[in-house]
Amino acid sequence: MAQANDRLDQVVLEARRNAEKRAAGYRAQALKLFPWVCGRCARTFAHSHLQLLEVHHKNSNHDDNPPDGSNWELLCTYCHEHEHSKLQDMAGRADAGNVLSASTFNPFAELKAMMESKKRG
Repeated sequence: MAQANDRLDQVVLEARRNAEKRAAGYRAQALKLFPWVCGRCARTFAHSHLQLLEVHHKNSNHDDNPPDGSNWELLCTYCHEHEHSKLQDMAGRADAGNVLSASTFNPFAELKAMMESKKRG
């Protein structure tokens, strides 16, 4: 059992490393190919703030990384998040049927009574 867990940990670690390598590769490539400008809001970036510029996959497939960059666009963090929220809205949420009821907890419910008791004694 312990060997199976160790093997699974190794596979997960290797997959993460490979994903990080791919991400670093296409990010570096995209930053060389494209001007450092957000493709949505046109904000320009200097080297000191380059971490706020992200690579967006136009077809949402992070494994589709053609060397010409045709599946990429550079977006600022905010526009990139907005793009992904639009995709999530279009696809629908997996938990859409599980609507949670509103909270009934009121942290100030007993506040008036507590203040009145302090005044009295």
